[in-house]
Amino acid sequence: MKLSFLWHMHQPDYTDATGVMQLPWVFLHAIKDYYDMPWMVEGKEGIKATFNITPSLIKQLQLYANDLRKYDKFLTLLHSETAKLQDDEKVWIVKICKSSNYETMIKPVKRYKELYAQYDYTHAELIELQVLFILSWCGNYLRQNSAVIQELLEKQRDYNEHDKKLLFDELQNFMQGLFDYYKALYAKGSVNFSTTPLNHPILPLLLDMNNALDAHPMTNIPKNHIPLEDDALLQVQRAQEVFEDIFGFKPSGFWPAEGAVDPKSVALCSAQGVGWIATDEAILFKSLNKTDKGALYHPYIYDGMRIFFRDHYLSDLIGFTYRHKNAEEAALDFVKELQKIESQNSDPLVCVILDAENAWEFYKTNGYEFFQSLYTKLQSLSWCQTVTMDEVCTLPAKKLEHLVSGSWINGEFNTWVGGSEKTRGWELLFMTKQDYEHHKKNMDSKNKELITQHFLAAECSDWFWWYGDDHFSEYEAEFDELFRNHLITIYDLLEIAPPADLYIPITQHKSTQDFWLHPKSDISPVINGKHDSFFEWIGCGVVDETKVFSTMDTQRGPVKKIFYGQDKHKLYFSFAADMEILCESDSLEVIIEPGNIHGKITLPNETIVIDDVEIFSVCDDLLEMSIAKEYLSSKEILIRFEIEKAGKVVQILPSFGELKINIDDDYSHEWFV
Repeated sequence: MKLSFLWHMHQPDYTDATGVMQLPWVFLHAIKDYYDMPWMVEGKEGIKATFNITPSLIKQLQLYANDLRKYDKFLTLLHSETAKLQDDEKVWIVKICKSSNYETMIKPVKRYKELYAQYDYTHAELIELQVLFILSWCGNYLRQNSAVIQELLEKQRDYNEHDKKLLFDELQNFMQGLFDYYKALYAKGSVNFSTTPLNHPILPLLLDMNNALDAHPMTNIPKNHIPLEDDALLQVQRAQEVFEDIFGFKPSGFWPAEGAVDPKSVALCSAQGVGWIATDEAILFKSLNKTDKGALYHPYIYDGMRIFFRDHYLSDLIGFTYRHKNAEEAALDFVKELQKIESQNSDPLVCVILDAENAWEFYKTNGYEFFQSLYTKLQSLSWCQTVTMDEVCTLPAKKLEHLVSGSWINGEFNTWVGGSEKTRGWELLFMTKQDYEHHKKNMDSKNKELITQHFLAAECSDWFWWYGDDHFSEYEAEFDELFRNHLITIYDLLEIAPPADLYIPITQHKSTQDFWLHPKSDISPVINGKHDSFFEWIGCGVVDETKVFSTMDTQRGPVKKIFYGQDKHKLYFSFAADMEILCESDSLEVIIEPGNIHGKITLPNETIVIDDVEIFSVCDDLLEMSIAKEYLSSKEILIRFEIEKAGKVVQILPSFGELKINIDDDYSHEWFV
């Protein structure tokens, strides 16, 4: 067996027209993930991996290496003397400093947890909050190798402006060495690097918006769409230039943004010398017009281009499932899955491809324990060899006669076009492009180039990802403003008054209330799997899984909504789902903490008792469940559910982690007259 990891490292271009980054995620992931991920590979002899680093990320990392304080709005404010900050600046700092993952990054640090719960801060407390926030993002390499970071972590509280300066100076030095480290690793041969078109655009949509209809005929595409073939070509060519400028050679392969492919984009990349691309298994199965898992484990050639297809299930295990398991258990499970593939296929190639940054903050120790355990186990396997994507190119490949258009999410493009907000974004982009084409003849070459840069930045997939109700971020307004400002700046460069539409926010104000409503009163429904009375569930909590936020994504499972609540004696859950698919599942596992209560319910109906806790379920028109509260060991519990089919977890509920429930809540704070 050949096992190829591709870790995708990407952030959109957060710089505005002044060249200042409006959000600090590039810097934060750099000190937590962009060094740590290849460093953990380097530490395990015989383990190899490919790292896909996008040009938009490369350019912003270069800005930080040049000056940590100059090109980032947030870090500029942090570098300022806290006592001299304006009130709105303090509000912005606090918002960012409260964005760390609560369970894994805030809660374990006593002083950070105390400050997180506050709303008002003295100057001294605000300095503490700033330092603790940056320290919470320092990865395992820094924690193990930087004396400055170690000393500041040991101090734990009462930080001052001098401590903040020490922290900034240390991280400035760290950022300056990042690309030298990458090049040294590449020279050793344990890692190789690939890239993505310049600003992470969905190339098939730039080339022909009708690709969205081909992938899903009901997609609502913009009526004023035009092909942006010249831009698509520039996205590929300039990506190669940015990459070569840093590494000294052209990338041999591309991870197309969002795994989005179509025949035209493959031909475009091939014409520019790209030797391989990768995408999702959904594209392969649709192209073959059959779901044959065995067909997945081969490299393919389509129209002269080598294409590798990711194992969606294995990739999602790492991205979403294993954060809930201890490191040893997760690593053993992954090896078990590899053994199944090895036993059922002759010399298989397994490609595991996923985001290299956002998952780890949900893991304990930022994923360090998991990767140490996983890589150690892979080292010991005589039948499994890890290889880079470039090495996969030397393997015999099968010919792929037909390639469908699609992306890594369900083989469709609906995540980036179709919803009213997403489509509105494209409409404004096409409108701006048409106006530019009408007026560009009078432009000088310098302004034409600036306008081109703004168009390429506005074509980034991330802006369209956050539009609509399928994903949520506290920073949607900032993403929206960055997108529209690229278009506004184009009109400014044309010396034409920007249309009023560009000043109207596209995104609607959303919050967690859009997908998570908390219970407002006791409920005591009859658990029989039936749609009995609407009044049974009045006042219950609701999690709408179709709208749950994520910086990543996974295949949506059969359950669409979770209804939950309680009375004096029991907790109640009802799952609205595609019942045909749900009933084909084998079991539903209930996990309750504290107490390590794990109970597996065989569908459709079963009553089980775990550690004296009775769980009763009925699956009919709905899946309904009750859990007796008498023997629960804590007043506050965390509960989640895992749906299994054929021994594989097909959905984790809720998808954002666990439901936190106070089993003594009387809901009096929700009453009103």
